[in-house]
Amino acid sequence: MFEKILIANRGEIALRVQRACRAMGIKTVIVYSEADSEAKYVKLADESVCIGPAPVPQSYLNIPAIISAAEVTDAEAIHPGYGFLSENADFAERVEKSGFVFIGPRPETIRLMGDKVSAKNAMKAAGVPCVPGSDGALPEDIDAIKTVVREIGYPVIIKAAGGGGGRGMRVVHTEAALPNAVIMTRNEAQAAFGNPVVYAEKYLENPRHIEFQLLVDEQGNAVHLGERDCSLQRRHQKILEEAPAPGISEALRNKIGERCAEACRQIRYRGVGTFEFLFEKNEFYFIEMNTRLQVEHPVTEAVTGIDLVQAQINVAAGGALPIKQKDVVIKGHAIECRINAEDAYKLTPSAGRITQYHAPGGPGVRVDTHAYHNYMVPPFYDSMIGKIITYGDTREQAIARMRIALSETVVQGIKTNIPLHLDLLTDATFLNGQFSIHYLEQKLALHNQQTD
Repeated sequence: MFEKILIANRGEIALRVQRACRAMGIKTVIVYSEADSEAKYVKLADESVCIGPAPVPQSYLNIPAIISAAEVTDAEAIHPGYGFLSENADFAERVEKSGFVFIGPRPETIRLMGDKVSAKNAMKAAGVPCVPGSDGALPEDIDAIKTVVREIGYPVIIKAAGGGGGRGMRVVHTEAALPNAVIMTRNEAQAAFGNPVVYAEKYLENPRHIEFQLLVDEQGNAVHLGERDCSLQRRHQKILEEAPAPGISEALRNKIGERCAEACRQIRYRGVGTFEFLFEKNEFYFIEMNTRLQVEHPVTEAVTGIDLVQAQINVAAGGALPIKQKDVVIKGHAIECRINAEDAYKLTPSAGRITQYHAPGGPGVRVDTHAYHNYMVPPFYDSMIGKIITYGDTREQAIARMRIALSETVVQGIKTNIPLHLDLLTDATFLNGQFSIHYLEQKLALHNQQTD
């Protein structure tokens, strides 16, 4: 096992990884920007190194500074958290070539799954169900593109092969709109990802977003830890997640989960990974794989009793999984609400000082946050300041506990999205589990239309 790990991230995930390391008796090194010098996890670290000013390219994306910090502190491994460099194959490669262990998949695996075309081909080979679409990248000739799309059937969505975060995609309903959509998506893909390759998929009208959590060791042992429903999103960013997903049978869970596990074995995956699917009319369609820890990992931890961060570290150190698939039991229900420093309905960011803070508590309540009384929320980074997770024997109990937890939470001095979460938790469509990936956007649009 490692003696010292450098955590190359910030915010609540830096604190989450730090706590896992402390529980395992591992010392931690925190790297931070000048804007994060007063962060809780910086004060709690065994060692901390400032790696640059507030702007992300000069700090949290500054690979030479991070590698240098690992060298001067004698760290043995680097945990990337999520976001920033966590799915950057070049970073993973630099880490390993510099003599450190990257706590995540191999660089070649990150590259394979980071390109959506090669990822989809790998999944097809493993028998994972995929959205009907083009067989690889779209050709250059527009008439050839039209032929491909006619075979798929309108509406389609044009996607950037190297895309992510909701960028590099356009929905096309008619052939007349196709040429312009392809050109614009290619240009956007080149500008945003340095890769102009695009492909086409059937556009599902009203799907849910359901993902499967996988855990894989170096010895080729792979288990799935069930699924999460992440359909409640705004601007393609998740806001509320739950496990297990409402309405998924155990038989269907095991069928898809085992196919994901087999895919991991075939691509020689290691660590934690998440398979994201669209789910419509009782059918799953693979869309992408996230080769890192997810923001919403606590709901899976709650229903399985497995600490995913400790498992991730153990695998990176060469350890074998201590469990088989038969040992994984999905019990109860968990919900996570992402608490963002933003206007609840208009979504405008709200940086500033937290003048009063009180965290909720009680049975089945977990709070993952780096925020505290008098904490200054910087304007330079993602708006999420924490997560509240509730667990119950049933979905109804988890929801009831979340309502209480949110009503007890006090964050003053800035705006948060807690009012939106409280609204959702009494929403009939959410309560009956009949929402799709479009539901929250539609709800926000209606609210803003009525209040403008």
